[in-house]
Amino acid sequence: MFETLKNAFKIKDLRNKILFTFAMLVVIRIGSQLPVPGIKVDQFSGWFSQKTGDAFNFFNAFTGGSFERMSIFALNITPYITSSIIMQLLTIAIPKLEEMQKDGEDGRKKIVAISRYVTVGLALMESIAMAIMFGRSNLLVEFNALNVITIIVALTAGSAFLMWVGERITENGVGNGISIVLVINIISRIPQDISQLFNQFVFGKPIATAVLAAAVIFAIILGMVVLVIILNDGVRKIPVQYAKKVQGRKMVGGQTSSIPLKVNTAGVIPIIFASSLMQLPVIICSFFNYSGTGVWAHILKGLNSQYWCNPKDPIYSIGLVVYIVLVIFFAYFYTSITFNPLEIAENMKKSGGFIPGIRPGKPTSDYLTKILNYIIFIGAVGLTVVCVIPYVFNGVFNASVSFGGTSLIIIVSVVLETLKQIESQMLVRNYKGFLND
Repeated sequence: MFETLKNAFKIKDLRNKILFTFAMLVVIRIGSQLPVPGIKVDQFSGWFSQKTGDAFNFFNAFTGGSFERMSIFALNITPYITSSIIMQLLTIAIPKLEEMQKDGEDGRKKIVAISRYVTVGLALMESIAMAIMFGRSNLLVEFNALNVITIIVALTAGSAFLMWVGERITENGVGNGISIVLVINIISRIPQDISQLFNQFVFGKPIATAVLAAAVIFAIILGMVVLVIILNDGVRKIPVQYAKKVQGRKMVGGQTSSIPLKVNTAGVIPIIFASSLMQLPVIICSFFNYSGTGVWAHILKGLNSQYWCNPKDPIYSIGLVVYIVLVIFFAYFYTSITFNPLEIAENMKKSGGFIPGIRPGKPTSDYLTKILNYIIFIGAVGLTVVCVIPYVFNGVFNASVSFGGTSLIIIVSVVLETLKQIESQMLVRNYKGFLND
């Protein structure tokens, strides 16, 4: 990795792109420290500390601590991520959007433009709900129209600005800008979390215990990173043979290709969907200061990962079982709407391609579906292992940190993808230099 960056800095164009990306990240971190006007920041920090749990820690980690500080970037790019997921799902459901997607670059630009408007709309709705809720919770300096409007404008503008920064990084920097914005926010919280772990398990302990604890912490983090890399790079290649045919006086075709099926086909989406669905009731109840009574109190605790894997209350770990089932379900669901074996089989048939030993048409579609179901299950199990490990240590050892399996998956995936993009640009640059010579 360091060798790749070192070589990239030797090329002026790449160096400028990397420096531009770094400058944008500095702007983001500065903005994350600027508080929204009209909010009692100290009281808000106290209110947030009382709401600790997976729902708020998860959101705070994605915003790089901006939500905890209630900065102008408190919403961060979460509205854009939600908007992108919504548009991706609607593209399958609405024929007009599906046509746009198939129109090439022009269609893609139209979908991106619609996504921007949806992002601003979502940010506006979230800002309005938060401003009103903060006012009713006595977290505003003054609960009046002017103050509420100021907060709504600041939060919405902050989210829209981050979306703009992400797009500029994509155009003028390196990597996917939105992903890099998300990763820098997550990374900004890791030193604090590592420090918290060491204060809890290493510092002040006997030497043998401290060394063992430090070794276990690093081993677990390293093991999770390696597993994420394996999941991210794991691919099952389905061989495809194209039949030879005569065009004029020439024999064309006969090439051998392959269909790459990623082991982790759905990426981190199943975890985000499952976590959001599990934590939505908890967040809503927290906003209204409702902790539940009787059976509902136990249900809310079961939905909150803070109570999972606790040896003293094992009954609440049923929520973890539900979470695992949801992750596997959404892995199959999301892949089914983004990958169509029947369409691929038809396209192969039209172009004269076939899988050796499998007849074209429906048999090919059935074969791809069978292989895909097997791969999805392996990827879902891998995702589940990465996500469950932090919950186990949190429940057994009370090792609560804001980053977990989801964060590691995002960080590793984005870093690897960015490095691959830098290497590809260096390769193109070398080809150009060779041709110019």
